[in-house]
Amino acid sequence: MSMKVPPPLESTDMVTRTITMTAAGSTDSSARPAPRLAHIDTDPGLDDALALLFGWNSPELAVVGVTTVAGNVGVEAATTNLLRLLAARAPKPPPEIGMGAGAPLGRRRLVTATDYHGGDGLGDQLDWPPVDIGTVRRDGVQLLVETARRHGPALTLIALGPLTNLALALAADPATIRAVGRLVVMGGAVDVPGNVTADAEFNIHVDPEAARSIFVSGLMVDLVPLDATRRAALTRPRLAGALADTADALAERVARFTERGFTVEAATGVPTMFLHDPLAVAVAFHDFVRWEPARVEVGAAGETRRVAGRPNCRVAHLVDPDAFIELFLSRLCRASS
Repeated sequence: MSMKVPPPLESTDMVTRTITMTAAGSTDSSARPAPRLAHIDTDPGLDDALALLFGWNSPELAVVGVTTVAGNVGVEAATTNLLRLLAARAPKPPPEIGMGAGAPLGRRRLVTATDYHGGDGLGDQLDWPPVDIGTVRRDGVQLLVETARRHGPALTLIALGPLTNLALALAADPATIRAVGRLVVMGGAVDVPGNVTADAEFNIHVDPEAARSIFVSGLMVDLVPLDATRRAALTRPRLAGALADTADALAERVARFTERGFTVEAATGVPTMFLHDPLAVAVAFHDFVRWEPARVEVGAAGETRRVAGRPNCRVAHLVDPDAFIELFLSRLCRASS
């Protein structure tokens, strides 16, 4: 059984109205639809951190669960970063959290991205308050299955890292995972160069076996690849201006850990930071993209190639980067409710 194609989301006209209401401080919740339930699987990571803060600060989403996976950093470092972000933001109600897979499927060696994200994944800032990783349940894959079983078609799964946890959950309980309402995946480079090899994007490259199992499973994937996310380019001055409007401890923290990303990108001649993971969160509740049905095949090194046949995904093409970035910045460091 495959997923149904989700209904159209809110248009960019609605985005403009939402931004205006946020700026005006509107608290009238009666006009808002019920939030979409979401479970985020992530490997924080600079842009993962931004995506989590954005998701927690978006009333259109109710993030009921978060699991960590090895990717940008090892899974224990990713879980530490999740706890740091939860302590800094304190979303209410807090999501259920779990630590997931510590290595890719099979015997593949874990490839990390600490050269970009820093040794700890969050720019190597040394003054984070201590957190206790021992409080986190270690069966994150089971938590993912339980969340999917509890919420079924009402749940959107948002995968921001390698697809290891999702593949393991699918193997453990295929009927439950196939019954969720929607699967959004940040990954792949369909018609553009990759960011690890000439043809492969990082998340798919880290665990191509897991990605392949998802793409051949019958699930309909909403794929948010580099084709879209490279158009979601945030400049340092634009971020600094938005954070200055907030000027609290969280905004200061964001400014400090994102400096790592801007510095690494600048060294390659790129004056921006790409909002890969925040865009994947955004498309879960706003229609910033045009969706193109396609059949994608995962290669041995994580290449995502178009092939003939029945579509197994919808490929995102970002059509309104300015509207997305404006909404993202308006939400990034909003005060806890």
